Amino acid sequence: MTTINHAHWESRLAELVAQYGVPGAQLGILRLGTDGADDELFVTATGVLHAGTGQPATTDSVWQIGSISKVWTATVIMQLVDEGRFTLDTPVADILTDLQLRDPDVTREVTVRHLLTHSSGVDGDVFTDTGRGDDALQKYVAALSTAAQNHPLGATWSYCNSGYSILGRIIEVVTGQTWDAAIKEKLFVPLGLTRTGTLPEEAMVFAHSVGHLKGGDEPVVAPVWALPRSVGPAGLINSTVAEVLAFARMHMTGGRAKDGTAVLSAESTAAMSAFQVDCPEKILLGDSWGLGWFRCDWNGHRAIGHDGNTIGQTAFLRLLPEAGIAVALNANIGSAIPLYRDLFGEIFEELAGVALPPRFAVPAVPVQVDATPYTGVYRRESVNLEVFLEDGRPMIRITLSGPVAQLEDAKPETHPLIPVEEALFAVQLDGSDAHYPVRFYTLPTGEAYIHLGARATPKQTA
Repeated sequence: MTTINHAHWESRLAELVAQYGVPGAQLGILRLGTDGADDELFVTATGVLHAGTGQPATTDSVWQIGSISKVWTATVIMQLVDEGRFTLDTPVADILTDLQLRDPDVTREVTVRHLLTHSSGVDGDVFTDTGRGDDALQKYVAALSTAAQNHPLGATWSYCNSGYSILGRIIEVVTGQTWDAAIKEKLFVPLGLTRTGTLPEEAMVFAHSVGHLKGGDEPVVAPVWALPRSVGPAGLINSTVAEVLAFARMHMTGGRAKDGTAVLSAESTAAMSAFQVDCPEKILLGDSWGLGWFRCDWNGHRAIGHDGNTIGQTAFLRLLPEAGIAVALNANIGSAIPLYRDLFGEIFEELAGVALPPRFAVPAVPVQVDATPYTGVYRRESVNLEVFLEDGRPMIRITLSGPVAQLEDAKPETHPLIPVEEALFAVQLDGSDAHYPVRFYTLPTGEAYIHLGARATPKQTA
């Protein structure tokens, strides 16, 4: 068995961070011990936490792990299922008796499972700031009464931050604690985590990463540090790669902490990574979703994981349970997909002999696809997508709106759509060399949708 070559991965991280203009990054690799042997754990960091101050990144500095937090929230939900507080198919309204969504039928029928699997159809990018008080989630869920219903309940899959804030409120109502206090008591403490927190003041006592909207020779520091407390269960955990890997280890060992403490039942641990729903677009994240985790087919090998994006920070976590290997990466740049692809591809190939699928790319030989059927306006509350032809070439104009667009001073962007195959196109975003998939599809009931950035957006009819 190949051991983790510390010197090599320290050097490789530094090389790739410099190559891609990332201000700073933190990398961790965990391999479970077998036959009584100790685990192998490697962590390293390179670059700076803040391009303006030059403070060096270290292995014990804390970073925003963004939406990887969703798996932690899902884990607490499953602990409550283990305790018999409710089931996955319990209607949310049975727990949150004051729940009011825009669609009365969805209010009555949406279940805990719908929220965990991003299949509720509730607009997912509602970043309403409801203050810093302990009632932030209660106020946030009340405000969802005006949020759009982007697709019929259970009809398709669309990434949904707001659903995880509702899950956080479920945790509050059932435990009688804030989400922040409950997740600390039910996860951070039994896992022995000392640098993991949910609030800015908890991160402040440690050296902590600051987001960057641009890297390279002229870096731009993000204008704000964190998203509102109201979206905490969807993405406000701060941690180190070592402590993220302690969480991942629990999920690879049947729900037990390293000291043997039972954190989650083996049945619920397995259920979280088991198939629940298909993803309409299977390239960007995973081909399907479990209960919190997304699921990846790596050339016949099943991996699970999650990514995180906040304002100028990104995080990646992948677990390959069959090999007992987990890898975590934190970076303080708005997009670090090329860094992730290179590092994780090399690490899993070296340590497990498993290759990641080929990178999504445009065909070497141009493909001819009639894009006329896909033209039109696709809209949800936080984004307007206009697909049109310009001199016969398909184009997409993206206009963001709402709090995040204001924070990042987002302007409308127009990009070519490059045909890949029927109903699938590629687009370059974020000024990077990476191509992102754009999938057009229809629901069984005939409504047309576009899937971009893991979101389903309905086509507007005249």
